[in-house]
Amino acid sequence: MDFHELLAPEELEKLLGQQALVSQASGILDAVLDYKGMMMEYACAIREIETKIENLDTEFGVRYSRNPISTIHTRLKSQVSIMEKMARKGLPMDRASIEEHINDIAGIRVICAYIDDIYRIADALIAQDDIVLLDRKDYIKEPKPSGYRSLHLIVSVPVFLAEEKKLMKAEIQIRTIAMDFWASLEHGIRYKKCGENTTSIVDGLKECAAVIAQTDEKMMQLRKQMEQTESMHDDMEELYEKLKRFEAPF
Repeated sequence: MDFHELLAPEELEKLLGQQALVSQASGILDAVLDYKGMMMEYACAIREIETKIENLDTEFGVRYSRNPISTIHTRLKSQVSIMEKMARKGLPMDRASIEEHINDIAGIRVICAYIDDIYRIADALIAQDDIVLLDRKDYIKEPKPSGYRSLHLIVSVPVFLAEEKKLMKAEIQIRTIAMDFWASLEHGIRYKKCGENTTSIVDGLKECAAVIAQTDEKMMQLRKQMEQTESMHDDMEELYEKLKRFEAPF
């Protein structure tokens, strides 16, 4: 006799309803845990890259007597932002599709003092044998129409888990303090309702971006002049010490 034949119709309906509910709840929990596992892996990727960048900053601080990096900010893309991006692209919401099509779930923003520091950090990071450069967009040499300037890198980095190694993608934005100042204020202004003043505000932001770009360049040149002066002073000190040794009696 089949198990279902032992139950009254109303009891059978109730049991099947409970089983369906349990199955549905189990499916939802599986999806939530899978998403949590994915975000954990991206968080690990952020830590890997952040450590690499911090190590470079420490090395350059010793080698050049100054640290090129001002601050490092990290973030994981929110679930809402991920879903909105996938919906705009008309893509399925499964994990494999998300990992394939979204490159900036793991985000690192590096704020440097000077323009040449940006390229020094980027080149040193990309040169590491476990970092793979997937895409590079230089908005410093070719700013966006809005005036936005920054160096964007999409990279993959290995994350070593308990039972496997996974290559995880991350977006790294590297910019100067001045570029970050402009971008932060521009973001706040852009999302306000400007009405009839939109054109003048956009033009004003572009003008500010141009002034900031000139300031960045000027500050870098001043630093280089200062370093040249210090280098000449050090050379003279070294020459003076040699002369003293030359004149010293046997």
